[in-house]
Amino acid sequence: MRTATDALDTGRLIQWLAGPAPDFDPSTASVSLISGGRSNLTFEVTDGKCALVVRRPPLGHVHAAAHDMRREFRAMVALAKTGVPVPEVIGYCDDRSVLGAPFLVMRKSPGRIYRTDDDLGELDRVQGTLIAHALVDTLANLHSAPWASIGLADFGRSSGYLDRQLRRWAAQLAGARERPLPGIDRLADLLAEHRPAPRPSVLVHGDYRLDNVLIGTGGEITAVLDWEMSTIGDPLADVGTFCMYWDGFADLGLSVPCSPGVRHGWPAREELARRYTARSGNSLSDLGWYVAFGYYRIAVILEGVHARHRRGLTAGSGFDGVGDAVPQIVARGLEAWAE
Repeated sequence: MRTATDALDTGRLIQWLAGPAPDFDPSTASVSLISGGRSNLTFEVTDGKCALVVRRPPLGHVHAAAHDMRREFRAMVALAKTGVPVPEVIGYCDDRSVLGAPFLVMRKSPGRIYRTDDDLGELDRVQGTLIAHALVDTLANLHSAPWASIGLADFGRSSGYLDRQLRRWAAQLAGARERPLPGIDRLADLLAEHRPAPRPSVLVHGDYRLDNVLIGTGGEITAVLDWEMSTIGDPLADVGTFCMYWDGFADLGLSVPCSPGVRHGWPAREELARRYTARSGNSLSDLGWYVAFGYYRIAVILEGVHARHRRGLTAGSGFDGVGDAVPQIVARGLEAWAE
């Protein structure tokens, strides 16, 4: 396992921050790795008054289309012009002499991440419902954002999204695969053979779930995080992924996100899907395909994380159980397909 200092040259970073963050005091700076992430590395840099967040790709070789810091930067800058809550981004750097990889810096947003079952245990049913509805409403707002007029006209092709997604994840699986994964090729074949008809394109997040947002004290979403996989594409890709995370990760261990939808009194997936349709006007036909695709995609992502961890290229803790979860995720993808 690597340490945070392998991924962050604090001295060079502090020098660079003098430009975009002149209010930051380097003489009292401290850096800490923000735990919980399984992909890009996230750090808090603070001087005691000014708190910043730095995001950079993981250590080691990464796929060219993954961990795209500039994509994340562009999405948040553009969405700051809309009602979709995002962190305040103050800078992006592609000079690899600073940290060895591109990175972005934003001001720390208020709010809390609810990541584990213990976190969710602090919430009652009323709070859970408020949060669930805020998640759905924010996703519907995102999908109605005028992406072309806010600076994202060239953010992705407006046709062929599902074809590109299937090719992308097949390529990433090929690069990460170091062991047999029963069923994953079957799942990929089923998805390719039964791909839904194209839908009107929207700005999609790519990994929309509870622990990728910050929640305020009233249950409101103060910021949507982790835009590295955002693009122009099919809105149901986000909805299927959200549904998969909502109730499909129970009993997979602490190395993967928890599933709030299995908690007593929290809204069921079906209720939230109906709310999304009412807010967005988007039909949910073929939703089962998109849920199965969500399982396939996250299985590929976590297999890549598992491969990096085996090579000693992860920073922080919480990676030991990722590899064990992947075959179960593949099996759940096949079950979702059968339903």
